[in-house]
Amino acid sequence: MEIRHSAIADLPAMLAIYAYARRFMAEHGNPNQWGPTNWPPEALLREDIARGDSYVCVEGGKVVGTFFFRQGVDVEPTYRVITGGGWRNESAYGVVHRIAADGTAKGVGKFCIDWAYAQCGHLRMDTHGDNTVMQRLLKKCGFVHCGTIHVEEDDYPRLAFEKAREA
Repeated sequence: MEIRHSAIADLPAMLAIYAYARRFMAEHGNPNQWGPTNWPPEALLREDIARGDSYVCVEGGKVVGTFFFRQGVDVEPTYRVITGGGWRNESAYGVVHRIAADGTAKGVGKFCIDWAYAQCGHLRMDTHGDNTVMQRLLKKCGFVHCGTIHVEEDDYPRLAFEKAREA
């Protein structure tokens, strides 16, 4: 597998992956994270591609996964307020959002997360409380649950996770 920046030509594959992911989440007890709002919207994906924050995971020439990745200082405004805990490391970090796979290749999620972590050594991610599949993956990848954050897209709280190299 390899990771590369997404291009507009990847948009049909990305949209199909997100449609698959919404069905998968609903079938696995998580119908509310992306389903009711048909998340993520195509306009947002186009913006991510234009800014260089959108990535695809490719295996055998086929796009099998996609995600948003950005790194820097305070790159995720919704992470400024965390309740029921706190971030463990205040250094610059990377954030991964909207990670999804098409179900045809094994280990896509872990591969993408490991790749993002290798870019910066400090990642923060969040997921819906009903998304037990993602929660297990984050723990498998060495993330620690740090508390709860809230997003602008809906009223469901998100579980916040972090993984950072020791200083």
